[in-house]
Amino acid sequence: MARMAVMTKSFAPDFELCAALNRSVLDNTPDAVHHHIIVPRADLKLFGRLAGPRTHIRCEADLLPRAFVPMPFSNIMVNLARPFPPVRGWILQQVIKLAALAASEDGAVLVVDSDVEFIRSFTAEMFVRNGTVRFFRKPNQIDKRLSRHMTWHRVARELLGLPPTEPPYPDYISSPLAWDPIIVRRMLARVAATTGRPWLTAIAGQLDFSECVLYGVFVDEIMDAPANSFVSDDPLCRVYWEPIPLNIDSAAHFIRSVRPTDIAVVIQSKSRTPPAVRAAIFSALREAGNEGSGATAGGWSRSRSAPGTPEND
Repeated sequence: MARMAVMTKSFAPDFELCAALNRSVLDNTPDAVHHHIIVPRADLKLFGRLAGPRTHIRCEADLLPRAFVPMPFSNIMVNLARPFPPVRGWILQQVIKLAALAASEDGAVLVVDSDVEFIRSFTAEMFVRNGTVRFFRKPNQIDKRLSRHMTWHRVARELLGLPPTEPPYPDYISSPLAWDPIIVRRMLARVAATTGRPWLTAIAGQLDFSECVLYGVFVDEIMDAPANSFVSDDPLCRVYWEPIPLNIDSAAHFIRSVRPTDIAVVIQSKSRTPPAVRAAIFSALREAGNEGSGATAGGWSRSRSAPGTPEND
């Protein structure tokens, strides 16, 4: 049986979301699965409330070399080994996740954002088959209409020393997303060899970058089989991306769109969905999951009258 962990990079503004995610991890995974939550040093006390036998709170600074120095009153760091450009928050988050993945001793790590919640039970066997970690890939999804994604593919190929290719490219981005730490270590070694710099410096110096695309291109074009033999285009997750808050009526429609095969749901924090509506949605989804059926409006109808749940927002 493969050993699997769940990993989340979070911070204080997402504490309540991350706490709900953590509960869902503990409720839906076997006792052998542990949840690692990585936060800034200033947030260790807050997130320490979640610590337990299966929940480990880790300081992000412990994953970075001493050359990474924070700039006051910002989420930017300076890498003294290469001071320009400064390491902006989005790039820094990815560097920290890669460092944590590379240090993992688990057979598979499921990387999950704070605004995800699991609604059905799952085991490591869903993500590891014959020693190969599940690889998410949707072919022919990225072309010139998605200019930023195109940049991520170009940067990944440069970091890996691969020649340019023409689109369309696969999409490798999802949450939750399974990673193989052994492959991550090999990938980062390739980046260091290609660039002639420590991988942390090479990646932190990028202006735009996607760790998911780097991993996907490496698995597909350098590792090849068997690393990409257990492949799927199913994210196993229903996502609400809209910037409009869900209310009682729109939530019922969203719940009906969740498939019986989805083990997780994302309601983007940027949607500003009220916490009471969010809680009622996940309550209905968990109820449907426990009944062994697809999510239905029936479960939502019963949960919408829960105390503190507004009828509309």
